Amino acid sequence: MSDLASSLTEEQLNILKDAALDFALSHGLVVRPPPTPLSKDDPHHATLSTGVINAPVSLFPTPFPKQAFHDAVRIQPLFSQLVHDISEDDAFLKEIMESLSHVDDFVKRLYDLYLIVKKEGIAQPASLGIHRSDYIIHLNPGQDFSEAAIKQVELNTISVSFGSLSSLTGDLHRYLQATTGYFSNKVDLDALPTSESIESIASGLASAHKHYGSKSAKVMMVVQPGERNAFDQRWIEYNLLNKHGIVLIRKTLAEVADHGRLDPTTKALYIGDQEISVAYYRSAYATTDYPTEKARYALYTPEWDGRLLAERSLAIKCPTVAYQLVGAKKVQQVLAAPGQLERFVKDPQSAALLRASFTGLYPLDHTPEGLAAYEAALINSDELVMKPQREGGGNNIYGKDIQVALRTLSAEQRNAYILMDIIRPPITKNVLLRKGELQRADVVSELGVYGIYLHSGKQVVRNDIGGHLLRTKGVESNEGGVAAGFAVIDSLILV
Repeated sequence: MSDLASSLTEEQLNILKDAALDFALSHGLVVRPPPTPLSKDDPHHATLSTGVINAPVSLFPTPFPKQAFHDAVRIQPLFSQLVHDISEDDAFLKEIMESLSHVDDFVKRLYDLYLIVKKEGIAQPASLGIHRSDYIIHLNPGQDFSEAAIKQVELNTISVSFGSLSSLTGDLHRYLQATTGYFSNKVDLDALPTSESIESIASGLASAHKHYGSKSAKVMMVVQPGERNAFDQRWIEYNLLNKHGIVLIRKTLAEVADHGRLDPTTKALYIGDQEISVAYYRSAYATTDYPTEKARYALYTPEWDGRLLAERSLAIKCPTVAYQLVGAKKVQQVLAAPGQLERFVKDPQSAALLRASFTGLYPLDHTPEGLAAYEAALINSDELVMKPQREGGGNNIYGKDIQVALRTLSAEQRNAYILMDIIRPPITKNVLLRKGELQRADVVSELGVYGIYLHSGKQVVRNDIGGHLLRTKGVESNEGGVAAGFAVIDSLILV
């Protein structure tokens, strides 16, 4: 595929660009542009644009090793089950979260919420997980590209995005191939795996709604104010209505607090007069989602009030706060330690499959392993990334900046972070389309595999693979988030 991108003329690329832009605008493969500041003197206050721009995408699908892709798909149900099993282990969560709570106020608030609801009694035993496990392929020196292995970057348990736009990007690449043949450099369409994520997420919500048992209830998507990525979310809403006959409403956390109430007998959640079957979070994963300082209660802002109200309710949560806590980077690091994964995964073959996807993960706590990792990073941090307990992109620390950060942080503050070995993927070439403009680039890619998991409280209702996402970025970028502006949405061509 790198040969295809480099062999085309500028005129041919512009033809592809125009076709891609028309396809994107016709099919909802779009995002809102950044807000416009009200004035140069007040850049923090802005107006949301009523227009749209193409979602950042690649012009061509990116080569990906076939075996590595199948390995990632194969283990996704194992990871989804692992999330649930850890969420049920109070002692394991306590051991990790009490330590983090001393150095990370956001984790502390989440864990306090978890403890409040556990003490009161769980109103809804069922839980829905829409997860995504992200991988980069690692290629050892002298290895053939097809032999590259997946290494897990992180496991996302809340607000996993781009399920809709990733499916549409694959459709875009198939359309360009069908209509232009990429100008006689034909691509084997059978090598472009279809991602069903545009439908599987709605299907998961529909399953949870059905399990809830009230046909008149509605699914609630909890969103950020002024969401730029609303169109990725709207496809879920439309598929939920058109294919399952279920209405979805959109509310912010503050709106949940202001307009929500619980039935005093059943604990059913109502927003106004609308009963809510499923509370599906496309926010609530970052400190910026809880911005209001004025609190109605002693410890919580209105946003936290909204989160607590939903968590207390009979609505099925996607995710529960317990699932969200399991997605912390510290949990990922602890599971990599000898014997910890096997605490939850009893089947040796399954445990071996999961462990094969782990890269080097190290604590920065007071243990001998944590102190050793700290000392080693002060000497050489070029092959490491330092991660906090955060989602959303732009939070990691790389290279020499790690040494600066470690010297700045106290011994206790270091416990809020982990270290991970840098994964070195093979470099390919592609053409990126951002805001209507093309850029030829040397790129690396990150694969995400979605999992749909529903548990009744007594048994697994479904544990399915939900499609995939490929994000591609220039080699000069450390971060990989599309919404954060670092990457574009891509699709795979299996080799």
